[in-house]
Amino acid sequence: MIKNKIHLFLHHNKYFLDFIYSLIILNVLSIILASYEEVRLHYGIILEAFEMFSVVIFTIEYILRIWSVDIYSGKKRYIFSKYGLIDLAAILPFYLPFIFPFDLRVIRILRLLRIFKLGRLSGSLKTITEVLKETKAELFVTIFIAFILLILSSSLMYFIEYEVQPEKFENIGQSLWWSVATLTTVGYGDVYPITGMGKFLSAIIALIGIGFVALPTGIISSAFIKRIQEEKLENSANKFICECPDCGLKFNRNTGSSHQ
Repeated sequence: MIKNKIHLFLHHNKYFLDFIYSLIILNVLSIILASYEEVRLHYGIILEAFEMFSVVIFTIEYILRIWSVDIYSGKKRYIFSKYGLIDLAAILPFYLPFIFPFDLRVIRILRLLRIFKLGRLSGSLKTITEVLKETKAELFVTIFIAFILLILSSSLMYFIEYEVQPEKFENIGQSLWWSVATLTTVGYGDVYPITGMGKFLSAIIALIGIGFVALPTGIISSAFIKRIQEEKLENSANKFICECPDCGLKFNRNTGSSHQ
């Protein structure tokens, strides 16, 4: 069937996938270049033409993805899926000004959403997304503890430093900025304690921050290594069985026949 051939072409044709991948990267680069006034003045027409070309390609791709999914439930699943919404977001900024009066600067920012299309094309990004989902419980606990530590340290620093630095530690909200910079070990140096007790607390928070920065990294790294090992085993066991990212249907890469 033509639909099956187009479906396989959209998902497994190497030249097409490489073309879309390159087009996304070039779109991001064009947005960056368009932020330079000299480039806009000399090459504005070329950038606009490239934008038009990209929108046409992405629009055709989006329509074909909807059309090539046979069953109605599959079409709905794709349209409201993560990748379906990303594909729509990639072309929507171009059409929005024809319907609503939008600020062009906002439209340019929205065009950056096209970079999320790389998630479908890049196996590495898919793996990272799955790892983050698997470790979300552990990461949530880490973030929650860090949040509590931020509130406690910023509150303590406010009461310690307020009398000697009322302009920098005017309230706990301002003190929170110092706490974030210290806990993440960034240390901008724009706000810092000058009392002995404040310096002692700052040192403690900085030392704790080293551990908290390393903890999520260790959690994600171990899960990432485990996921790669599992993928190697799955690839060897299901060499020719693929799952459609649009509708979730499993099919044979060579024959195009579906599997339950």
